Amino acid sequence: MGVIEEGARKSGILWLSLDRQRLAWHVWHDGAIYLVTGGGEQDLPHLTEAERVRVTLRSKDNGARLVVFEAAVEVVDQAASPEAVAALAKERLNAPDAANLTARWATDSTVVRLTPQEPA
Repeated sequence: MGVIEEGARKSGILWLSLDRQRLAWHVWHDGAIYLVTGGGEQDLPHLTEAERVRVTLRSKDNGARLVVFEAAVEVVDQAASPEAVAALAKERLNAPDAANLTARWATDSTVVRLTPQEPA
């Protein structure tokens, strides 16, 4: 999965196949992609109910499709995953409430882990 990790580390955005293609910012942490949805953050409808999602990573250099893969979707217990939440908060640009960001996420948002799956 080297190309997935490399692509996810180099680019802070990806595309998710949900109700339509949705652009999302994320962070690569501990072998997976983490992102946050809801509560004033990016709107990613039906992601938290999905078991799997199709992810597209694009090259940061030229925007070309780098890799498309399936990922398992898991809602993260934010209290049990402080390192992942901290990694997300560090990458969150232009947050209107940076000092209270993680507290707001704990009450209003959902953190999701996308684990790349090997082709069946």
